[in-house]
Amino acid sequence: MHGWIILDKPHGLGSTQAVSAVKRALRTQRELLGGTEKWKVGHGGTLDPLATGVLPIAVGEATKLAGRMLDSDKIYDFTVRFGSQTDTLDLEGKVIAQSDHLPTLAQVEAVLPGFTGPIEQAPPAYSAILIDGQRAYDLARKGEAVEMKLRSVTIHGLEISSPQGGEDGTACPRSGLAKPGEGEGAPNPSPSAARQQAAEPCYPLPQGERISEVTLTAHVSKGTYIRSLARDIAIALGTVGHVTMLRRIKAGPFALESAISLDKLDEAARGGTIGGLMLPLTAGLDDIPALAVSPDQALALRQGKVLSGSDIATGLHLAFDGVIPVALVEMLDGEIRVVRGFNLMPKEED
Repeated sequence: MHGWIILDKPHGLGSTQAVSAVKRALRTQRELLGGTEKWKVGHGGTLDPLATGVLPIAVGEATKLAGRMLDSDKIYDFTVRFGSQTDTLDLEGKVIAQSDHLPTLAQVEAVLPGFTGPIEQAPPAYSAILIDGQRAYDLARKGEAVEMKLRSVTIHGLEISSPQGGEDGTACPRSGLAKPGEGEGAPNPSPSAARQQAAEPCYPLPQGERISEVTLTAHVSKGTYIRSLARDIAIALGTVGHVTMLRRIKAGPFALESAISLDKLDEAARGGTIGGLMLPLTAGLDDIPALAVSPDQALALRQGKVLSGSDIATGLHLAFDGVIPVALVEMLDGEIRVVRGFNLMPKEED
């Protein structure tokens, strides 16, 4: 029970509420199996209630790695609706600006390179950033003017996922070459699901036709606000806009394919099988090379001691005593120092 539960977070649920849901599920299983041990639980990075998708939940010793998830890159699908801007930059807020101008698909494509690479953005006023000891969203809700300082972030990739347009807002499913007006009344596939079905992008709308919405996919660094990115893209297009859909499809090494619903988690809790849904603690360290250590070296690392005389490469390593993760360590100047130690001991033989 030391590892990761990757939730496909539903709309309307906050990250703290998601952690509480996992705690309840673990408690349900513990009561069912008659256990007494309680597990630490924490999330690896917040996800707005508006957003859905990948939310890594760390359990047990994996909570010591939750901070690494905060520093990891993320990938999002998000839909920008042009013509109106809200105070929250999403569907939750009230409209504060409007524009009759709608861009063409070609114009959207043309501005995206300007938002790729290192950029500066002002976070939304409705965010959890602290200003003089108070959350920005608390100040904004009081009607106070909130000045958000620019911050540097990196957009590693930004592309059109599924354009929408025309007066009827007909979507372009990437799984086919549907034209405006085809398939009306049918639900639109999620961008991530549609991408899996498509061999190449589908642009059924004429390049000169005005579009009311567009769905984009962004691969971003830590600290990036997708709502701010959507706002700034709309402004660059000579209009205003806000986010109507936000779905995280990857967080660090964890992808949507590994995510489970809360219903599935609750079902597993009632069956006492949550462990079967969990990814191992090491799943969050797939990019870290392994380092085999002896039992004596493992004991020294568990005691926080420094090992010397090794010729391994400089940088982070994951020390193993057999198959048991001992510690995340760093090799520097010929010394191996513990960065994060794990309280995991080999089982004693009968």
